[in-house]
Amino acid sequence: MLSQFVNCFCQEFGVLKDTRDGKSYKTVKIGEQIWMAENLNVNKFQNGDIIQEAKTDKEWQLADDNKQPAWCYYNNDPANGKKYGKLYNWYAIIDPRGLASKDWHIASDADFRNLTNFLGGKKVAGFKMKSANGWFNKGNGSNSSGYSGLPGSFRNCGGPFNHILKFGYWWTSTDTDYNNAWCRIIGAEDFEILSFPLCKSSGMAVRCVKN
Repeated sequence: MLSQFVNCFCQEFGVLKDTRDGKSYKTVKIGEQIWMAENLNVNKFQNGDIIQEAKTDKEWQLADDNKQPAWCYYNNDPANGKKYGKLYNWYAIIDPRGLASKDWHIASDADFRNLTNFLGGKKVAGFKMKSANGWFNKGNGSNSSGYSGLPGSFRNCGGPFNHILKFGYWWTSTDTDYNNAWCRIIGAEDFEILSFPLCKSSGMAVRCVKN
């Protein structure tokens, strides 16, 4: 029975309009935090500087070698960008030019902990964060939180893409050491949200939290 995992929250939705490109994102209040309810999908920093798109494995690896910001679409397919947003390496996350919209910031490890705790802990929070459709083998969630997490997966350190429809990966702005940073992972077959350190050259989706 899934009823024990389905809590109803009073969802308060809003809209964030990014002045860089005019894109609008749905937002949702979860506890005391206001989150983007969609993945970020911009190709420039707040100051207008363009972020490099890395299509090939070689370009992706070169960005890591030089510790430079980069983004891509899953499988380099713009159609995936419309649904899942862009995948960014961690160097784009922490670039001082600012990846997040004005008055927002990239979700930190602490932001995700607060979210997880509010949703009842990591064992059940993933189910409440997953979208109600789109996950492999009917591994959908309740989306009772309004987070609307999709299985957009990630790009591996060396460049290959993995696990579309089966996993959602989101960066945090918090690193663990020189090579790795914390991310959050939700799988199609789990209710849980996992906290895991992965190499900074991985490509993942990004969510922002209002300051």
